[in-house]
Amino acid sequence: MPVLADLMAALTTSRVEVVDLTAPLSASTPVLQLPPPFANTTAFRLEEISRYDERGPRWYWNDIHTGEHVGTHVDAPNHWLSGKDRHSVDEIPLGTLIAPAVVLDASERVAADPDFLLGIDDVRAWEGQHGPLPEGGWLLYRTGWDTRSGEQEEFLNVSDGASHTPGVSPDCAQWLAESPIAGFGVETVGTDAGRAAELEPMFPCHDRLLGAGKCGLTQLRNLVRLPPTGALLVVSPLPIVGGSGSPARVYALVERAG
Repeated sequence: MPVLADLMAALTTSRVEVVDLTAPLSASTPVLQLPPPFANTTAFRLEEISRYDERGPRWYWNDIHTGEHVGTHVDAPNHWLSGKDRHSVDEIPLGTLIAPAVVLDASERVAADPDFLLGIDDVRAWEGQHGPLPEGGWLLYRTGWDTRSGEQEEFLNVSDGASHTPGVSPDCAQWLAESPIAGFGVETVGTDAGRAAELEPMFPCHDRLLGAGKCGLTQLRNLVRLPPTGALLVVSPLPIVGGSGSPARVYALVERAG
């Protein structure tokens, strides 16, 4: 069966739509800010090498300066202490980077409470309606937070010395770590809630999911354009040898009714 030929035909006729889930990467891209005494990542910056001038008359190019965990990016399992002996970003299996994805929409709950934590019952209710989580696939957590992603202050939503962004409860993080998914994706700056340092364990998504060898995916956009089930996710991080993560181009293939 000419599967790839069929796929190309479906893409050409728009029966399969490519939905870009990646936030543009620039100097204005929001970046996580940790409080003292912790060290922070560098923001994204372009440094021009030449632009059709005396430094290079026929070419334009730049050096890039950025952290691994800036913009839409992958968290490899070795990003966290609990997963320190697991895969680095260059070792993530390709079967994890091209895999089915489902979308759980909690945007209404988050609109009412920016500190909302997804619970086990919420995932079970979703499964009751849409079926089990995909084995070896991704759970994408839609919160509507991508509408804030154009501006650092609104995206991080800091008040009273704390960041107020949605996340996952510790019990649910453990439950997802034991589930068949290979990765968990969010629209926020990180996979954990803004106040995750107050939970037990601290930063439960990082601690439990990465510790179980699963991957994280952050700062996604356009999840509203994906169906609850049936999308194919494609994640393209740089294969940084020994790296803990990488900015990534992320998109989904979605079959549309003909």
